[in-house]
Amino acid sequence: MPTPQKSKKTAKKPAGKSAKNALAAKADRYELYGLSVQSSGHEISFFEKIYQHHFGRSPLVLREDFCGTHAVAAAWVKSDPKRVAVGVDLDPEPVWWGREHNQLTDEEADRLTLTRGNVLSTPTQKAEILAAENFSYCIFKTREALRAYFKAARKNLAKNGLFVMDLMGGGDCHFEDQEDTRAIRYPADGQLNAGRKDKLKRFTYVWRQEEFNPITHDALFHIHFRFPDGSEMKNAFTYDWRLWTVPEIRELLLEAGFKQVDVWWDTEVADEDNNPVYAPATDGIPHAAWLCYVVAR
Repeated sequence: MPTPQKSKKTAKKPAGKSAKNALAAKADRYELYGLSVQSSGHEISFFEKIYQHHFGRSPLVLREDFCGTHAVAAAWVKSDPKRVAVGVDLDPEPVWWGREHNQLTDEEADRLTLTRGNVLSTPTQKAEILAAENFSYCIFKTREALRAYFKAARKNLAKNGLFVMDLMGGGDCHFEDQEDTRAIRYPADGQLNAGRKDKLKRFTYVWRQEEFNPITHDALFHIHFRFPDGSEMKNAFTYDWRLWTVPEIRELLLEAGFKQVDVWWDTEVADEDNNPVYAPATDGIPHAAWLCYVVAR
């Protein structure tokens, strides 16, 4: 599911239980998002896997585009004292939140550079891994705009560099007025709980598919959060996207100058942490809902 950096709406008043004591009124939307959606350790393991696959060594330099709270970039510098990361985003709010909550040591923070800028026009240190995840690039709705972003990404890659994106699809993504819910429990000693006096024991993550146009593939999604006391944070994040297809993404990457584009598909096998295992594929199982990675060299 998507990152918070491109949200357009924030719930100002919780539904359900009213007044300031409602859990929805006390909750932090970025914290809830991190608990619901992000799995930085899994992403870093995947980056390591694909880079080893291509170049036989571990990558050291990461750029996270549309970085938002830059959870992946922060985890990257924590993962190895030799690693450095760059995060780029236009919205200062989630970037500030990440600075306050990602709990980096001074030494780790020195290896993380955060830049407020447009991913189309912000040059940074050349990256060995450039990640545009959580479907954030779907804000580009025309072939010309998306190709321009892919060209910019290529310019920010080192010679032995990989551009990594995730992509979702399947017929279930095309329904309107549909919700997918998931119960989330806070870890008792989780990092995001540090220092909180009003820790939430559990809440419900809601992914709502509001609109879909089959002619343009324009789609509107929301994330809500619901709480045991009946209160709700509605439209915590809103995403107005074009749902691109795998062949469209591959074609545009090649047009942008990448020389090799692979699709890493779910193998239907889980690792020891119950995360899906992905491998290069040319034929995917057409599930009603699927997620894959596109890796461009």
